[in-house]
Amino acid sequence: MSRDTVNSICATLPGAEVSDPWGGGHDAWKIGGKMFACVGTADDGVSVKTPDVETARMLIDAGIGIKARYFHQSWIHIPWTTDPDELRHRIVTSYDIVRGSLTKKAQAALPPRK
Repeated sequence: MSRDTVNSICATLPGAEVSDPWGGGHDAWKIGGKMFACVGTADDGVSVKTPDVETARMLIDAGIGIKARYFHQSWIHIPWTTDPDELRHRIVTSYDIVRGSLTKKAQAALPPRK
């Protein structure tokens, strides 16, 4: 897995946009202005949102990821060595969580979720 893999997955999600808000080579993927995936300058994996802190802890305990540095406790960092299907699932789940947290008006302005 790699930054290119993450970017190709995220680019297929309706309304997803990439930016480098801190400079220096971050790929911060957002929906409706809110981030759902981020590849940092270390380029060793991707950080994604989970539904809650308990889920993040469970995924960390299960060895799926580690605590995402600089992010809320509900985020985990998925290393490149993770199974490709698991990586895709975590990115799409994060996207769905963030998209679902947007206001109804913001959601209505986005392309439909396929």
